[in-house]
Amino acid sequence: MEVAEAIRSRRSIRRFTEQPVPREILNALVSSAVLAPTASNLQAWRFIIVDDPAIVRKINMFSPGMSGGPTAIIVICSDYGYAESKKAGKHYKEYGCIMDASMAAENLMLSAVDHGLGTCAIKSYTEKAVRKILFLPETLHLELLITVGYPDGEPRSITRKPFEDIVRYNSWESEA
Repeated sequence: MEVAEAIRSRRSIRRFTEQPVPREILNALVSSAVLAPTASNLQAWRFIIVDDPAIVRKINMFSPGMSGGPTAIIVICSDYGYAESKKAGKHYKEYGCIMDASMAAENLMLSAVDHGLGTCAIKSYTEKAVRKILFLPETLHLELLITVGYPDGEPRSITRKPFEDIVRYNSWESEA
């Protein structure tokens, strides 16, 4: 699949079939994620692939934004301890980590489209509960949950604002 086609067809999927995603594919998604840009090549993101149905259900209980019965969740964390050991400043921890995690997530989600999978980025969760379920050490900061699975049905179409409403050249005062 061409990248442009993956970008056009990617949607947030909120209904999944019960068919499990093979670990080889889940590994391929994370392999795509780690090819994303990362500030100063720090690579402070860490990934937890959750494919145990019992653990997926537990996380779902504490994630109001999650729905549709995904068969896997890829958890993206930032390793603040590692970042500090590399002398990354406060600015990196506050902004660079979420930026790196977000770019990794987009690579992962576009790769999922190529594999015929659906995904949804989830930021609404009870952090304390999810941390406990995953046994996260204090140095790992929970950034995003990405639900993964085979879509159940066609995603709804989306509309975007007109190009001329959101883009200007050289300054906001210019014409589109």
